[in-house]
Amino acid sequence: MMLDATRKFDDSLTAERLFGWHAALFPTGRTGMHRITVGAWRTGDAGPMQVVSGPIGRERVHFEAPEAERLETEMEMFLGWFNEPSELDPVLKAGIAHFWFVTIHPFDDGNGRIARAIADMALSRADGTKDRFYSMSSGIEAQRKEYYLELEFAQHGGLDITRWLAWFLGCLDRTIENADKTLGSVLHKAKLWQRINRRPVNERQRKVINRMLEDFQGHLTTSKYAKLAKCSNDTALRDITGLLERRILVKNPGGGRSTSYRLAEPDEVS
Repeated sequence: MMLDATRKFDDSLTAERLFGWHAALFPTGRTGMHRITVGAWRTGDAGPMQVVSGPIGRERVHFEAPEAERLETEMEMFLGWFNEPSELDPVLKAGIAHFWFVTIHPFDDGNGRIARAIADMALSRADGTKDRFYSMSSGIEAQRKEYYLELEFAQHGGLDITRWLAWFLGCLDRTIENADKTLGSVLHKAKLWQRINRRPVNERQRKVINRMLEDFQGHLTTSKYAKLAKCSNDTALRDITGLLERRILVKNPGGGRSTSYRLAEPDEVS
């Protein structure tokens, strides 16, 4: 669904396309143990579509979507607006599209995921490229608590959704920032290994270097190396010495029992 939305961002968004996305999300025709209408707008058989929380008997209704009888008209309006060229800033259009779709709530389930796909589709149009290095869908998923609070606030207000759009733009900024950090880390690792692999290291050394590039806490010591590589301290010291000679590792200030090491920057590796 996400690939179709972002790789084919120039194609029109139609009801049939949305039905295909929905069917892909629910191939068994069920959500959990419950059978739902798949690949079609929800019907009125199950009563009003409500977002509810709380224990039975003390439920709280956060939102009630438009009646099923209105969906055809509501979705025609939405799709016409989404597909037609506009002078509206395309990033703002992505935020409005997400909010509008999830407020219509046209499916029995999966509306949030499809709304996020629509937002990413609109952002792909804004970027004008199929190459994606960030995902607004993932950004929203990572900030779910704030997302639902802002969504509920906007849906209980009037037609002014400025606060929602401000949150959406802030979420986009944070998503891009996190993507930049991830890409920076990936490029750093690739550059380091490109230099190291001119003269490959042994498997123990490779394992420790990879661990240091991921979730390693503090600095490397001989005893830590031995535990990570599952070898003796003498073997660990020989491996470390070899990495120091190639300037893959750099000795930190200090000595004796406090001797520790860090990874060199890629340009320092010989």
